[in-house]
Amino acid sequence: MTRFPPIPSRLCRSLATAALLALAACSAQPPRPPLQPALPAAWGHAIGWAPMAAAAPERDWWRVFGDVRLNALEPRVAAHNAQLAAQLAVYEQSQAALRQAGAALWPTASATLGATRQKVGAGSTLSGQVGNDFSAGAGLSWAPDLWGKVRLQVRASGDAARADAATLRGVRLSLQAQLAQAVLQLHVADAQIVLARRVADADARTLQLTQRRLAAGVATAADVAAARTQQLQSATALTDLQVGRAQLVDAIAVLVGQAPSTFALPAEPALPPVPGIPPGLPSALLQRRPDLIAAAAQVDAANAQLGIAERAWFPDLTLGAQGGAQALTAAALFGAPALTWSLGPQLAATLFDGGARAAQRAASAAAYRGSVASYRQAVLVALQQVEDQLAAQRLLDVEQRQQAAVVRAAEVSLKLAQDQYRAGTAPYLNVLSASNVAAQASSALLTLQQRRYVAAVALVQALGGGWGGGAPLAR
Repeated sequence: MTRFPPIPSRLCRSLATAALLALAACSAQPPRPPLQPALPAAWGHAIGWAPMAAAAPERDWWRVFGDVRLNALEPRVAAHNAQLAAQLAVYEQSQAALRQAGAALWPTASATLGATRQKVGAGSTLSGQVGNDFSAGAGLSWAPDLWGKVRLQVRASGDAARADAATLRGVRLSLQAQLAQAVLQLHVADAQIVLARRVADADARTLQLTQRRLAAGVATAADVAAARTQQLQSATALTDLQVGRAQLVDAIAVLVGQAPSTFALPAEPALPPVPGIPPGLPSALLQRRPDLIAAAAQVDAANAQLGIAERAWFPDLTLGAQGGAQALTAAALFGAPALTWSLGPQLAATLFDGGARAAQRAASAAAYRGSVASYRQAVLVALQQVEDQLAAQRLLDVEQRQQAAVVRAAEVSLKLAQDQYRAGTAPYLNVLSASNVAAQASSALLTLQQRRYVAAVALVQALGGGWGGGAPLAR
């Protein structure tokens, strides 16, 4: 019997240490993202960080505007918008990738069945012979996830699917916000058309009055020319507003998934009220913003990929079993002499790769740091957006009240100028100037209303869908 030399104790200790390290690696977890500090307790104070927890946006948030037309159109976005359908397909792909990653945890079974007929060519001792070859076989292969690489890949795929789910909610919220802004802007456009038509009618009456005064010898031809110019300008402005309205209706048609040529909306100049914002909005509402949830999920996915890169130095173990039969005739295929089988493990490790694994680990670490920085930047941008829209809501409300006072004063000035002109105590230039000021003031008031609508919808979007509490979503 051949006797082998004893293994040195130092080598035994080294092997034991390596085994312990390998076992420890089995349960090692990648570092968690450093996203623990809390968001600010109130708006306008110091900025901090918080881990994003998925939470549902307020359902049917657009109902705070109390607009029947908007309430009827919004559900059609989710049902018919093509951009949303495309993003849904991306999410379904990520779900399939998650199932594919999970399949690597299970064994792989295979089966083969073959039949060939062959003739041996010249140059062989069996030249010219014709024979049959029948074979059947089955195999089973399994690579145990000793180091957790597959589980980390499943985790990374799950995080990617979570990011895609949040992105899908973000696209839906963005499209809903676009529709809300377009519908509310359409109300303003209809009101501006009513105002422009009223101004055009008034200018037409003023032109007729000036022409009569010219015939009576109390006005000049220059007054008539100025009145005609004013009337033509107001008619042109009315046409321009109608062009903008048509384009708004076409944009709404695309958002609800309908061809613009088959879509129409009647004029509705009544302006819905701007919803009031409840005081003391909690900054935790940001935790349901889809873009922040997606950014946090991407941090987790990058973290898992870093763990996978760190396990690239560990060997892979594969357990395999093969069985089958091979014979010259089909009848003999299932006989005992034709049976073959093999069974055994296989351990494979890369001994030298020129630094490829180290480079991959460095790239994964850099990607992880980049995702953390992107997440923090996204939080900063989210805080800025909320602060901007809160300030816009408050200041635009003040500005609108101020502009309403300007409109009232301009209307009084216009009436006085018209009365003085009819009485012959003031030139037509005073009427023209007062009319322009009054029209511009009223148009500016409607523009401020539109800006308040835009700010309200933008605030809803910045808060992740309304300012009511949303139920937590399943992770």
